[in-house]
Amino acid sequence: MSAKPVVLKLGGSVITHKVKPFTPNLKAIRRLVNEIASAHVARLVIIHGGGSFGHPLAKRYAIREGYNGKASQALGLAETHQAMVALNKFVVDSLIHRKIPAVTLSPSSFIITKSGRIHTMPEEPLKKLLQLGFVPVLHGDTVFDSDLGFTILSGDQLIAYLAMRLNAARVIVGVDVNGLFTADPKTDSSAKLLSHINLERLRRMQQQLEEAKVADVTGGMLGKIKELILAVENDITALIVNALKPKSVYKALKGEKVSGTLIEKG
Repeated sequence: MSAKPVVLKLGGSVITHKVKPFTPNLKAIRRLVNEIASAHVARLVIIHGGGSFGHPLAKRYAIREGYNGKASQALGLAETHQAMVALNKFVVDSLIHRKIPAVTLSPSSFIITKSGRIHTMPEEPLKKLLQLGFVPVLHGDTVFDSDLGFTILSGDQLIAYLAMRLNAARVIVGVDVNGLFTADPKTDSSAKLLSHINLERLRRMQQQLEEAKVADVTGGMLGKIKELILAVENDITALIVNALKPKSVYKALKGEKVSGTLIEKG
């Protein structure tokens, strides 16, 4: 491939209304797709989260913890996966409407994890899509696990894994806040935006969040930081931006100056 791909994550809190189960944020999806189309990125991989589609069901049926042998949980896995398929359709339909050749790759169909971490993933379909000019679209999903039976594979884990396997130019993470802060900006008005940090600072933030025992079905900001550390360790630059702010994702994709948190190794 002539150009290194860019890996873009659209957070579930951005493309859905998190307080309204199974409600897509269609206005945000359409705007983001317009920004993606206008950016004209040569090689692009899109990953999106679950938001109000995947998280409530995953939590209700304890999918992340693994198979407990009950038929009700197995049915819950099917419901959770189908909810993600439904959300994915909103995203991909919108991309295709803007003449972007987007193709879904559902992780449950080709990825196996081991104790929650990606263990096997054939890369040929993904690389072939990029080679031919398609835009692969993946999402957080229920996946089968060699130890747990099944579990949840977060979009955040996919970001780092794909970025490393594809030797990505950079990773862009679109969330519902302006980036990484010195404290939680949603609860602490004195929190300050960290516009540029290195790997050492990112590791310190991980430790602080772990000590605070922050919890979420797919890891929340702690989960993002843990996965981004893996990418940054491999010399892949990461940028966290507020995807609810118009033009933020466009500027990030174009490599223009944008408010957010830039994370580099050194």
